[in-house]
Order: sequence, then structure tokens, then C-alpha cells
Amino acid sequence: MPDDPKAPRRPPEGEERPQYTLYRSGGRRVPARDEKKGTGPKQPRAPRPPSPGPAPRDGPRSPDQAGGDRPEYTLYRSRRGPLTRLRGGGGGDDGLDRLDGLGDEPGRRGPQVGWRRVLLWVAGIIAAWLALSFVLFMVSAQVQRGKVSDAARNALDDGGNVALSPTTILVLGSDARASGSLEQGANKVGQPSRSDSIMLLRVGRGKSARLSIPRDTVVTIPGSGRNKINAAYAIGGPQLAIRTVKQYLGIKINHIVEVDFQNFPQFINALGGIDFTAKRCLRSNVDGGTRNGGVTIRFRRGQTRHLNGRQVLALSRIRVNDCNPRENDVDRAERQQQVIGAIKGQLLSPGTFFRLPWVSWSAPKAIRTDMGGPSLMGLFLDIALGGSPPTRVLKPSGAETLPDGGQGLVVSEQEKRAEVKRFLKG
Repeated sequence: MPDDPKAPRRPPEGEERPQYTLYRSGGRRVPARDEKKGTGPKQPRAPRPPSPGPAPRDGPRSPDQAGGDRPEYTLYRSRRGPLTRLRGGGGGDDGLDRLDGLGDEPGRRGPQVGWRRVLLWVAGIIAAWLALSFVLFMVSAQVQRGKVSDAARNALDDGGNVALSPTTILVLGSDARASGSLEQGANKVGQPSRSDSIMLLRVGRGKSARLSIPRDTVVTIPGSGRNKINAAYAIGGPQLAIRTVKQYLGIKINHIVEVDFQNFPQFINALGGIDFTAKRCLRSNVDGGTRNGGVTIRFRRGQTRHLNGRQVLALSRIRVNDCNPRENDVDRAERQQQVIGAIKGQLLSPGTFFRLPWVSWSAPKAIRTDMGGPSLMGLFLDIALGGSPPTRVLKPSGAETLPDGGQGLVVSEQEKRAEVKRFLKG
């Protein structure tokens, strides 16, 4: 049989075997066994030096520690970076101990997350976000403050800080519409216009009250005789409206806020819109309705819808409710107060925090007021953090025919005194 090709070839008898030289990893030569003697005694191997421990953290490793003729290495300690601090790492040499397996210990964990540092970073980001929002609010408030006339300021009564003392604020919204509005009978912005809404706020030192005056209430306007109360704004601007309300109710007014309906929708949109729940059926076409470029409002009783800025403005201005044509200014004032409550709820929502700089910039732009940044900030905080006062509206007891033939509402003296007392008590 032929030889098995896989069988190793054995040198013939008497032929010398090749010599091999063995080297140890350290570079040392190992004496070969005497092949001629065949099974001669094996040369004893020198005992292997004990494995050196880990090299010092600072400085080079010596050849005696490394064993053999290993080249020398110099270890350098790295400076701790921000990521190392965030992970809670110790000194810079901790990472070097792990190079080439140095410092590896069974069961030893990797770098631990420093939760205190994470919380500090988060707190710093939140503080910076709030500081940015505060600066934007103050700058925007200062710009808007200059839009109130000196005559209006002179008509106001002195009052303390909004956050520290009870303060009465008159809120006015004109019925002027933006150019291009299709609503019949409405004046355009820049033209003499009547006050569309008249509301009093009582805030400061735990006070929280609202009182609305129907815009068709008949009063005596200083220097103009008997007329609807909303005509005071058209005749003499905010200063005459302040004097008229003070005389009619017999109270002091410390500050004025005029709602800028051109910028009001932007403020609502910065909040992300509001949720409004209709207490009764509501249906109206404002500014001609959606088909004509306006807004169509549709609510079933008890229905909740999310509204944007344009829809909220239209909701506040509804004059005729097709579901109930008999509604009057009392119902309209109640809806306006409900809108304020919805804005307050949105201000306190978690999502508003992420929009806070935009809200802070647009909030003062939605109004014109004599208050500076700190007082206006106190007002917004009081509205947001204060209680939810009940909706109070002066209820008319009859009607009166005006000299021009128009009809107005009359509020009895008893009703007026009772509501003013509740309002001042807060």
C-alpha cells in the first residue's frame, strides 16, 4: 500500500534532526534539549518571576516591575472635563488605570452617574430660562407703558404695589375692528370707538374679585349728560372712561388696562390656545363668519373646544347668539370673565413653561397700561396664582330711553351698592 500522505515524515535512522532555537517572550534564549540523547532529562526551567502588581499611577513602570525587557511607558494624568464631572468621575487618573487592563478589578463598576450634578445642571437651565423670560417681559412691558397718555394717568388714583396692597384695575376693550373687518357698524382701529367691555379687577393681599358693567348701562358722563357708559371712551378716551366709572360706582381706580385686540390673538397663540367650555348653546358668525373671512363659533351646551387666538377674540365679541337671541350684555360679560378664567388655567399648565419666553414677550404687547414691569408682573402672578372669584355682573332692573331715542339699561342703586361692597371686600 502507498504511504499515507497525511502521516508525518520521520527522518531515516542516523539522519540528524534540524535544530530549533526557542525564545521566551522577554527576549531570552532558552537552551534546546539534547536531541541526540532523545529521551534525556529535560532541562529545568527557571522559575518565572512573580507577576508584578499594577504600575504606580504617576511615573513610568520599571523593567523589574514589568518583567523582561519591556519598553518603558510614561503615564500622564488628564484634566477632568465637563462630561467627566457630569458622570461623577473622580480624578483624571481613574481613566488611566484602565488603560491596557491596568486597574481592572473583578466586579468593579464603570463610572457612576452623579445625580446631584444632573440636578444642578437642570436647575441651572431652568433658572436661565426663567431669567430670559423675566427680561423679555420687563422690556415688553416698558415699551407698552409709554402708550398710555398722561391724561389717563392723571385720572387715576394713587395706589400701592399690586402685589402688596389691594388695588382696583379698570380693564377696557374697545369695539374697534382691524381694517378689512366685515362686521357691520364697527369702527376701525384709529377711529373713535366705544368700549366693548368694561371690567373691574380687585387684586393684591389676598383680594380676588371681578365686576363687569354692561356696556349699555345708562350713566351720567361728566360734561356730556346721560348716555350709555361705553360712549365715554368714544367721547373722551380712557381718561373720560375712568372718570365716568369712578363717579358712577363711587370707588377709586388705581390702574388702567386697555386690551389691544390687534395683538391679543398673538398672546393667546403664544399660550398654545385655551380650552373653553360653553355653559349653554352658542352659535354666531363674527365678522361675517368663516365663509366671508370672519370666524364662525359653534358650541353645544357643555361642549369643550380648544380655541386659537382669533377664535378667542371672536368669542369675546359675540353680540348676537343665534341659539338665544334674547341674550344681553350680562351674558356677554359672563363669557368674557369665563375667557379670563380659561387664560388663567392655561398660564398654570405645564406646557406653558416651555413657551414662557414667547408668552412673556407677547403678554404685555396684548395690552396698554400705566403699570410698569414689576407691577404688571405682580398682576399676572396674582391672576395666575390667586383664587377663582365668582362671576359678578351688574344686573339691570329696567330700561331707559336716551335723548337720541336709543334704549339703555338701568341698574338700581341697591344692586349697585351691594355689588360694589362685595367687590371691595374681595
